[in-house]
Amino acid sequence: MTSPITLHTAPSRSIPNGRRLDRWRAALVAALGIWCGSLYAQNGFPAEVDAALQRARVPRDAISLLVVDAEGKAAPRLSHRANVPVNPASIMKLVTTYAALDLLGPAFTWNTPVYIEGAVRDGTLYGNLYIKGQGDPKLVLERMWLLLRRLQGLGVKTIAGDIVLDRSAFETVEQDPANFDGEPLRPYNVAPDALLINFKSVVMTFSPDRTTNLAQVSFDPPLAGVHMQTTVALSPGDCGDYRATLKAEFADPKQIHFTGTYPWSCGEKVWPVAYADPKTYATRAVEGMWLEMGGKVAGTVREGKVPLVQGVAMKPVFEVSSPALVEVIRDINKYSNNVMAQQVFLTLSLQTRAVMNGGGPATLDASRDVVRRWWKDRIGTDDAPVMDNGSGLSRVERISAHALGRLLQNAYVSPLMPELMSSLPITGVDGTLRRSRTKASGSAHLKTGTLRDAVGVAGYVHAASGKRYVMIAITNHANAGATRPAIEALLDWTWKDN
Repeated sequence: MTSPITLHTAPSRSIPNGRRLDRWRAALVAALGIWCGSLYAQNGFPAEVDAALQRARVPRDAISLLVVDAEGKAAPRLSHRANVPVNPASIMKLVTTYAALDLLGPAFTWNTPVYIEGAVRDGTLYGNLYIKGQGDPKLVLERMWLLLRRLQGLGVKTIAGDIVLDRSAFETVEQDPANFDGEPLRPYNVAPDALLINFKSVVMTFSPDRTTNLAQVSFDPPLAGVHMQTTVALSPGDCGDYRATLKAEFADPKQIHFTGTYPWSCGEKVWPVAYADPKTYATRAVEGMWLEMGGKVAGTVREGKVPLVQGVAMKPVFEVSSPALVEVIRDINKYSNNVMAQQVFLTLSLQTRAVMNGGGPATLDASRDVVRRWWKDRIGTDDAPVMDNGSGLSRVERISAHALGRLLQNAYVSPLMPELMSSLPITGVDGTLRRSRTKASGSAHLKTGTLRDAVGVAGYVHAASGKRYVMIAITNHANAGATRPAIEALLDWTWKDN
């Protein structure tokens, strides 16, 4: 125990002047602060973390901290407000991805079946083509192109009927893409969809040509019925914020154009944006890609359902499979992809319903029930998280650091530990922690979480001693972003293993 500090005051007849008095008061305050900080550290709260919180002007009761042996073999090194439910932001993806690994298996894949209704003669399909979405989180352009190319490989060049897109496997999730960060054009803010093609986004590539003083603009995918400006004037100067310089206009779903210029010093740049009318994205993208590949369609590209034939489901002519779940969760956790996490979350109820009662669309309510049951069976406690959409992009999701700690300890001793841990960003190496610079660089796998008023990390730290710890730090406060230095200080403290 630190000895009390004895304060010696000057005799009453020797009153210091104003400047000396100010210095004396400052020394007194500093001494008391050091003593209180040391005492508080001895009670379990690291002094360096406390100091960083004070600099951020964030109270201790705004942060939850837990540092505990990964295998649960010892009492926590640190536990501060660990039983208080907090908003974890994207850290909630740990619950979704671990539950998915456990319930679906790391080798699980999503299949997108393709059906033809009618006969194929001389390159023409005399009937309708159906593409049924089943929640594939990574149906990017390359894989959609391969799907259409495979159809052409069956001899289909012209479709006399319609191309019908079946999105009925998921309930429609209404979501304001600007609700959280005011960035409605960011692809990660789009709503989940059973047929999620390329994250409902347009990828623009700008290639400057000094000889013509123009930048060529290419768009992927080509969207049917949308006029896209293919050149923009070049301008001198530093690259800077080239997106602002372009003065892009995206509000009109029928056109994408620019009223500004593109700095030639930028070189080639790629800019993905979410399409302004996400409800029509899939039909426009499929039609645009099909036509660009030389295909023809006499009817329309529309939404609908795969029909039953005499009460029996049609058999697909082929299916396109996604990457395995273990690859998908790496994208979700390392880069905190919200829409992919929501796709996985909805898949939990889609697969459960397919097994239990023969079908039915996935719903958020049903997926919440799946996770609650899984939590009770696997984690075995009554403090299950409050789930919303499974991505952390929510104001209502809640979980305590203690509950998160048990989940991470459970995962650590499970056969799925390598899959979950390898999906987490490595400090100073990749993902959302690539720019992190701490003494623990390369020694921690941590999921990050950030909202306007919530910041945190949770995961595993390989300490200098060789021990492996679960570390969790989550701040809920209007000035949460200012606590990142405190969280980094906790990471260093955990790694040093004092």
